[in-house]
Amino acid sequence: MKNVILGVFAIGILCGFGVSSKSVRKIPNVTRLELAIKEERISEQVVAIKSMLKTNPKFNNEIAFLLDMKIMSGRNRFFVYDLKNDRIIDQGLVAHGLGSGFYSDLKFSNENNSYCTSLGKYYIGKSYFGEYGKAYKLYGLESTNSNAFLRNIVLHQYNKVPYEEQNTYICNSLGCPMVNEIYYNRIQKWIDNSKSNIILDIYY
Repeated sequence: MKNVILGVFAIGILCGFGVSSKSVRKIPNVTRLELAIKEERISEQVVAIKSMLKTNPKFNNEIAFLLDMKIMSGRNRFFVYDLKNDRIIDQGLVAHGLGSGFYSDLKFSNENNSYCTSLGKYYIGKSYFGEYGKAYKLYGLESTNSNAFLRNIVLHQYNKVPYEEQNTYICNSLGCPMVNEIYYNRIQKWIDNSKSNIILDIYY
């Protein structure tokens, strides 16, 4: 989020200077069971998105972005999903809000200055150039994320977000979905080439 002095300082601490390896809890490799659970959770979200699109034809019905907050931040949990062929076509790391916590048992909020991630479906709006370069406005479609625009929650890149998966937690944002520059370059092509607004769904 831009123009928040405290926020910029917090991101500098959490991302710019890194997190001590001694304070980061490691987790085991993803198991087949965890993969199956992830796929089941994606399927559930896709069913809901497709149902919504039937009554909201103004949104893109071919591509959706899914962010699974049950998956730890060091693992790929931002999925580009092909709604026509029911398959994941890209995936990457994404940071969540520092107000939501750092490890498991995350909390979520729609309140201003909470620095939390807000759950729910959004649509991706127009781009603008701000503190982190090109970013996209996000508009909440549910009561759980209705303040997204007022909170300056946007989709943006940040160079301290790792590109490769790892067994440790990554840095946090101020509530925005924040991704690596390389991954961002790929997903922005989907957004810019879309003739209608793409749905972004953050779930837990």
